[in-house]
Amino acid sequence: MDLLLILLIIFIPLIAQLKITSSFNKYKKIKNSKNLTGYDVARQILDNNDLEDIYIVETRGNLTDHYDPTQKVVRLSSDIYHGSSIASLAVAAHECGHAIQDKEAYSFMRLRSAIFPVVNIATSISYYIILLGFLFELMDMIYLGISLTCIGLLFQIITLPVEFDASKRANIKLEEYGLCSSAEIDGTKSMLNAAAMTYVAGVLASALQVLRLILAANRRD
Repeated sequence: MDLLLILLIIFIPLIAQLKITSSFNKYKKIKNSKNLTGYDVARQILDNNDLEDIYIVETRGNLTDHYDPTQKVVRLSSDIYHGSSIASLAVAAHECGHAIQDKEAYSFMRLRSAIFPVVNIATSISYYIILLGFLFELMDMIYLGISLTCIGLLFQIITLPVEFDASKRANIKLEEYGLCSSAEIDGTKSMLNAAAMTYVAGVLASALQVLRLILAANRRD
């Protein structure tokens, strides 16, 4: 049972990551019909939603794109910022979806931001507590560590609607503002769905990890 859980914990996120990488590489090679860059798309979506005050900046790395709600900045990786592919449209629009969520005080996004400091501390110390619990055979400490791990799982679950909603908003805005053709919308949907599955895979892997820890604790108990 342990071996099966470990294999699932490893391979579920790996398969999801391979899927998004494959999808990104596919649509990165297809230019959009309007020859718009990721920056162009992001700027137009933000401006059309009265978010002219939000900056769009280039950042290093691959698929490091994100919206920073504390600085009110959309950060796009170089390939997305300068690229005029369908992938660039999809990713840039998705990050603008998060900016619109922030403006509209989207409930799940607010909840995620509110609990983030607690989650950050809980997840950083949870495995140390579990390890000490197993070493000294302190069951209360083990279960405390598992409970802290569950807080991280809760954070991941709350993240799911945030990401799915941002992708939905992205596709709507791309079509509404005529930023890409109907055929290209199918491509952006395919890529954003693949990206969303990485979050689903993360939740499943974390849930299986919690299950593995509970089973191990029960055996020790």
